[in-house]
Amino acid sequence: MPLNELPRPQWLTFDCYGTLIQWDEGLQAAVARILADNPQERALPTPSEFLHVYDEHEHGLERTPPHRNFAEISREALRLSMQDLGLAYRPKDAEMLINSISAMPPFPEVVGTLSVLKQAGFRLCIISNTDDQIIAGNIAQLGGHIDRVITAEQAGAYKPSRKIFAHAYNSLGVSPGEVVHICASPHLDHAAARDIGFRCIWIDRGTGRQCLPDYRPDATVPTLDRVPDLFRTAGWL
Repeated sequence: MPLNELPRPQWLTFDCYGTLIQWDEGLQAAVARILADNPQERALPTPSEFLHVYDEHEHGLERTPPHRNFAEISREALRLSMQDLGLAYRPKDAEMLINSISAMPPFPEVVGTLSVLKQAGFRLCIISNTDDQIIAGNIAQLGGHIDRVITAEQAGAYKPSRKIFAHAYNSLGVSPGEVVHICASPHLDHAAARDIGFRCIWIDRGTGRQCLPDYRPDATVPTLDRVPDLFRTAGWL
């Protein structure tokens, strides 16, 4: 349904990595450093090739009980990826990777756009597949505009599980119909939007990620700074 036919939300919820924070760029840089320092004589994979393997392990571990925190999952996903690719795993590489996530900066338009949305009276919350300690470094770069942060560590579940969103809505004291979720990760957030029924705006940053075949978001824009225009058209701003 078009946004202008729906009530103005109380809260805007955001995916963090890839939506607000430069996840792909930061992860590519971290993996490039790990590979460049790996003591192997064989040909090394490119960072993109490595991350294809790493992503499969990361998402698989998130879906496998018992629940583990994101730092543990990152270490194990890196170890398994190194093993698959015949590379030497070193614990210091995992710590560098985890520390690099906390240091990843926001996209250029993000802080200014969050300020506009906050000044318009929206309350802003992040719902993220990470740990409190890891995301703290990213939140510190968002200009003090974020009201709440909900993590997989707090919920004991990773997206696309309904559990993390249920935890978020219970914590905020709202129903799914009282929020609009803004994200760049179709395979995680869109699956939850489809199953739960919350409104969703996709930030399609041209990464090649595709919508799910059985779901279409309520609106799609290329960057976060286009969201205020959507809201003006809807009469929300």
